[in-house]
Amino acid sequence: MKEEIPVLKGKTKKELEEICVSLGLEKYRAAQIYTGIYKNRYTNLDQFTTLSKDVREKLKQHTSFPEIEPGRDLASKEDGTRKFTFYVGENKEIEAVWIPSGDGGRKTICISSQIGCTLNCKFCATGLLEYKGNLHTWQILDQVLQVERLVGDRATNIVFMGMGEPMHNYFSVMKAAHILRDQEGFGLGALRITISTAGVTTGINRFIENKEPFNFAISLNHPNPNSRSSVMDVNDKHPLEKLIESAKRFTKELDRAITFEYVMIPEVNMGRDNAERLAKISRSVNKCKINVIPLNTDFTGWRRPTDDEVKDFVTHLKAKTTAPILNRRSPGRDINGACGMLALKGIRSETR
Repeated sequence: MKEEIPVLKGKTKKELEEICVSLGLEKYRAAQIYTGIYKNRYTNLDQFTTLSKDVREKLKQHTSFPEIEPGRDLASKEDGTRKFTFYVGENKEIEAVWIPSGDGGRKTICISSQIGCTLNCKFCATGLLEYKGNLHTWQILDQVLQVERLVGDRATNIVFMGMGEPMHNYFSVMKAAHILRDQEGFGLGALRITISTAGVTTGINRFIENKEPFNFAISLNHPNPNSRSSVMDVNDKHPLEKLIESAKRFTKELDRAITFEYVMIPEVNMGRDNAERLAKISRSVNKCKINVIPLNTDFTGWRRPTDDEVKDFVTHLKAKTTAPILNRRSPGRDINGACGMLALKGIRSETR
């Protein structure tokens, strides 16, 4: 059986060294390739001018330097957000979102980790899609490279909050995150990268055991252990009680705050009893932040909360906890680019 041609993108420096040695090249060439891909953002091997022409030709013959294929590019008329569709194979689409802050200081790219998702969070459009596989590390990183190229700017922050459950593609996600963090790679730094989960406790515990340095967020979305499954089916396999135990372990062993993401859904999780339960959870984990997000989707029959409902919920929550609370609002909502909306356009077109 013929061995697959190695892909240069998505490789660590050590892996590039192994490729160079296998091709009869000097090991130090790996550092030049690594810097060219990630730090210099080169798009083809001819740009690697630190390599001789002979070395470049050998790499062209024996390795590959692929790209995911750009598709739709939607720009918000409200806040500068842009949503990009990329093709990663036949009938396989993923989406990434460019989210600039109002003052232009923070430039976040929300990236995907899977094609579709194995979970079915009731408010999330991606969960309605057929799951078609995990993304390779190079496909994860190429979202950043492509979005930066398309917008003509570089990201200051990366969030793994796009399509898919990052903990179900743990090793590719963490490998990508470390390359994004590396000062000889993308150079973002660990605290500018946020990994998220819908509540896969096995992944959270692995993250803790590996002492990963990145920010971490849990999509909580319901504080009642008897009701959370009605919003997120992950709760059936990873119950809320176990999830909170993992969150407590995170803050204790890593001595860092964890973030709880909370999609606000009227008549579902916004009652005062829910605010009190959420506050109790925040107090129990010692160090945390709470991001509240108004519901963005309507395909479940649920509705988006009014401003007054949001204000009432947040006011009651603040009275019961000292944890910082941020209303993330909904950048990119007009282009189906906000939380829970990725792939929504595809679903709507398929069901008409």
